[in-house]
Amino acid sequence: MEPTPPTPQPPSSPGHGGPASGPYAAPDPYAVPGPYTSPGMPYAAGPYGPPGAPGAVPGPYGRPPRTTSGLAVASFVSGVVCCLPPLGLVLGLIALPRLRARDQAGKGLAVAGIVLSAVSCLLLVVALVTGGFSRFWQEFRQGMEEAARSDSAFSLRTGQCFVDHGKSGEYATDVEIVDCARPHDGEVTGGFKVTGFDGWPGEPAIDRIAEKRCEALNSAYALDTWAVPENVWVYYYLPSEQSWRFGDRTVTCALATEGKPFAGALRSDATVLDADQVHFLKTMNPIEAVVLREPERDPDEDFAANKAWAGQVLAAVDGARAGLGKHPWPDTARRPVAELGTDLDAAAEQWRELAGAADPDAYWEAYDRAFELLPEDTGAGARTALGLTDTLPGGGTGGSGDGPGGGASV
Repeated sequence: MEPTPPTPQPPSSPGHGGPASGPYAAPDPYAVPGPYTSPGMPYAAGPYGPPGAPGAVPGPYGRPPRTTSGLAVASFVSGVVCCLPPLGLVLGLIALPRLRARDQAGKGLAVAGIVLSAVSCLLLVVALVTGGFSRFWQEFRQGMEEAARSDSAFSLRTGQCFVDHGKSGEYATDVEIVDCARPHDGEVTGGFKVTGFDGWPGEPAIDRIAEKRCEALNSAYALDTWAVPENVWVYYYLPSEQSWRFGDRTVTCALATEGKPFAGALRSDATVLDADQVHFLKTMNPIEAVVLREPERDPDEDFAANKAWAGQVLAAVDGARAGLGKHPWPDTARRPVAELGTDLDAAAEQWRELAGAADPDAYWEAYDRAFELLPEDTGAGARTALGLTDTLPGGGTGGSGDGPGGGASV
């Protein structure tokens, strides 16, 4: 499987139909538009009459056309497929006497199937005698094994790093799994199956689900958001309409870049971090996440939304204060964690004032001071003591939050 542009849909074909008959003829009512249906054809205009009568035109209830024998078609196909020569020979011999009895077409197909099958049988016997079949089977098996080892978005697994040779194009069918120490385009953070749809729901519907689910998976996979490069964002590979028909329901989530490749694994969860590191990140990350969700419209345009957001930040700060205070930290981290707690106490008071602002003017008065007390690098000292990344990537706020993420179909 599979940032995501929608899959182009084939343009609808105009309806087809015969020319209208007479000056007052209505438009053809039997035309069926669409590239996947046969165009409807109107009944021929003209007098009905017995076959051969002058000017007579066959009516809509005339004799049905001759059908083609399915056995004849199967014989021809089996003859073409060299691994089924005896079957094609048998089907062709059965089809021939039935064609006349049932007034069916397909004699040429049956004869061709018999001939091709006979030739294939002869070649098979020669191959068995000379040992050529053994060599063919060995080469065939090697080819299948190589194909099974080839990489695609379908084969990506959690923790694998990859190079996307399609560079996040419309379809992702050519990815190369590489060592995470090498420069790569992305790292798989997990995946899930799309449920709740009887048929193909359309790429936009899956995209909406993937954006939310993959953001959660990425956040749990890369707890140390400061270690995520600033040009790396949420990405995902979606099922395409074609793969959906064959049972594909998997969305593969990743942290990836469409720009310069990056090196190094981004995984920072309980599988690679100790309990103190995990607790610290789970305690502090909610502050970073909610700060990034600041409303786009300023308080003068949407005061209610900004006031509600300030309340959410306050709740995250209060949660972090409680989480830091109840954990038994190692000796090396106790002092910097305590200092961080003091900083959060001061920030909480200012954000409480911001969340309780009576009007936009009061909000603006408290706004700058609230951010001064809650800088982007809050907790850097505690991070150093705990052995976590203590420097923001590029001076930003980390790359696993909101950003220009997207997906590709596979």
